[in-house]
Amino acid sequence: MLFFILLAGAALALGSWLWWRFTLFSRVGINSTPALPLVGDMGGVTMQTEHTVDVLTRAYNSFSDDRFVGRYEFMTPYVMIRDPELLKKVTVKDFDYFVDRSLVIDAKVEPLFGRALIGLRSEEWREMRATLSPAFTSSKIRQMVPFMVDVGERMMSSLKSKIEQSESGYIDLEAKNLTSRYATDVIATCAFGLDINSQFEDNLFYKMSTETTSFSASTKIKLFAFRMVPWLMYMLKLNIFPMKIRTFFSGVVLGTIKQREEMNIHRPDMINLLMEAKKGQLSHDTKTTKDEHAGFATVEESDLGKSRTKTTVWSDMDLVAQAVIFLFAGYDTVSTTMAFLLHELAVNPECQEKLVQEIRDNEKKNDGKFDYNSIQHMTYLDMLVSEVLRKWPAAPIVDRLCMRDYNLGKQNSKGTKDIILRKGQAVQIPMWCFHHDPKYFPNPEKFDPDRFSEENKHKIDPFTYMPFGLGPRNCIGSRFALCEVKVMAYQLMQHIEVTPCEKTTIPLRLCKKEGFRMWMEGGHWLRFRSRQ
Repeated sequence: MLFFILLAGAALALGSWLWWRFTLFSRVGINSTPALPLVGDMGGVTMQTEHTVDVLTRAYNSFSDDRFVGRYEFMTPYVMIRDPELLKKVTVKDFDYFVDRSLVIDAKVEPLFGRALIGLRSEEWREMRATLSPAFTSSKIRQMVPFMVDVGERMMSSLKSKIEQSESGYIDLEAKNLTSRYATDVIATCAFGLDINSQFEDNLFYKMSTETTSFSASTKIKLFAFRMVPWLMYMLKLNIFPMKIRTFFSGVVLGTIKQREEMNIHRPDMINLLMEAKKGQLSHDTKTTKDEHAGFATVEESDLGKSRTKTTVWSDMDLVAQAVIFLFAGYDTVSTTMAFLLHELAVNPECQEKLVQEIRDNEKKNDGKFDYNSIQHMTYLDMLVSEVLRKWPAAPIVDRLCMRDYNLGKQNSKGTKDIILRKGQAVQIPMWCFHHDPKYFPNPEKFDPDRFSEENKHKIDPFTYMPFGLGPRNCIGSRFALCEVKVMAYQLMQHIEVTPCEKTTIPLRLCKKEGFRMWMEGGHWLRFRSRQ
């Protein structure tokens, strides 16, 4: 009898807590989308019947007159912002209220996340951002372009060899596999100082990078658990990544640093910049060059990222974590953007031809010279990349944690009271939804680079286009990512023509089985042939 009484009491307590949790928005007067206990509005994603962007779009469109709406992502209530002016306040004007991200993994549980820039909070994040910011300026990226070009030449050698060996004069490839190998080699040489060739072999670095970013079933379960029962994960001290991954990358980073210190080796890559940052020798350039803007999608560094109040004391794990998060953030997102770019060029041959003509014009103008400056002055290439990032943003949504009570204002024009967001609650910024809102981008499903032409780009509200985020906590590596994508596109289109093949998914659909990632249903299959 006592057992049943305790069981009934526990069930009543759980039911009461769930009721309190899932009636938050109705209690404070915020319109919200339907939600189920435990999964919130993510049931379809969990059951692999819809993609995350479908859920976000449904929530975004549910209350068209509202400046913000409520939704439950699993157990977590979020206020999704729909109004560009409110977005400007949250991400820039009132940034001090929203410095942190909502999901933070304790460094004691997973140091590769917890000690990386993306996982740090408050003052630790401010200091680390200011310390690392000089590593991602145009002048630093310029020095890494030759490394990218070398990787691209190896990719072209591999492609040409395969095409020459084919009887048909072309090959059908899964483009995401091609771009992933390219991105792996770029990260290896620019971030870790390693010279590898993943186009010809599945080397250890490629295998470990793929395992780190592919999210196995066990990794997904752990991430789900961090969202739903973080206290349990902290108590059990369960790592997201297997120990072999931490050991491998620690050995690569610390071993390379030790070798360079002992042999006085200088190489203009991320390892060298991290070594300078650890010594407090990394600083912003005093001169601002005309190519500071590396493309329309580039985000500017705020004053916060340019001012340091104290010297950061680095541990070995801090060094490893920054290098690994560079891999984590730059491997899958960049390779995915490249794969979508190749798809759009294949199914929009007129766009491909315009890019090829621009490349040929650059070849004539610069006597075949191809470098950082070449990339900066290729207007149509920037238009193409900007439109790919609009239509297929690598991250469909980001969030910010409210640090202290904040007045969101009235939910809509009919509202009678201001809505107060309480400390510890979070807002979401649905990049995908803004990018596909016909109010801001007419005919949003059409791939139209002319949106970003000199005549049209001034019409775009900067708070409706945000492929690299907004405000001081934007993506620190936007210049590097844009440069990498453009170098790859230049070298590939210079020699290769891409067209659809029998396996190409037309129209393109996002894969529901990979509901949290921007992967194409059926794969990114395309046909590659040498350009005449």
